[in-house]
Amino acid sequence: MSILIAIVGLGFLVMIHEAGHFFTARAVGMRPRRFYVGFPPALAKTTRNGIEYGIGAIPLGGYVKIPGMHRPAPTDLDHHFGPALLQAPSLVGPVERLKRLVAQGDFPEARAALGSLDEALAQAKLPPVPARAARRGREELGDALGPEAYWRQPTWKRVAVIAAGPLTNVVFAILLLAIVYMLGIPDGASRRVDKVSPDSPAAQAGLRPGDEIVAVNMQPTKTFKQVSEALRSSKGKPVIVSIVRRGK
Repeated sequence: MSILIAIVGLGFLVMIHEAGHFFTARAVGMRPRRFYVGFPPALAKTTRNGIEYGIGAIPLGGYVKIPGMHRPAPTDLDHHFGPALLQAPSLVGPVERLKRLVAQGDFPEARAALGSLDEALAQAKLPPVPARAARRGREELGDALGPEAYWRQPTWKRVAVIAAGPLTNVVFAILLLAIVYMLGIPDGASRRVDKVSPDSPAAQAGLRPGDEIVAVNMQPTKTFKQVSEALRSSKGKPVIVSIVRRGK
């Protein structure tokens, strides 16, 4: 049970952290693609307004996918499309053109050239693994070349999105401490007598297991702490203890 509580607590903290990144990104004009609590594989997921929300099977963190986290580079295309190029030489032309445009920093033209790559990918007959890598590469390249890409944003927006996660945790911790301070910490100890040792002062006074101490020296006691303080303040002098026994 304690492990389950720890997992749920960790998941809640992760959700608060990732929510800070997510909502700040949306507030400054970026459009996240995914919001996950836990890492893949997904246990459950749904897509709303183009954003995929999910719960991962590995409860060790979470993530928000924001498009274009880094400036595109020719090596990105080598990484994603390398296996596909070995299987479909027809992809060489579109991929090499994109590499050249990206290297030159001509990102608007590179974005326009994505159409040629899409056509080549649609015609290429790729095995599952290279096809999956190529699809992922196409998605990430399109995100990186788009106007909403993270790396294209002003510095203050990027800093705000990155800092929002830990700041949200800090604010949540402060609010939680404030609530605990205002409400107080529940006293887990009971004023009910659980056990009476033979020949103890409690036994000599007539206390029995199950008795509930409701007052000391005519002063009502609602918690064990109040009972303890009242007995301690007597400094060894006789006290009058009022009890409830069997509900009477």
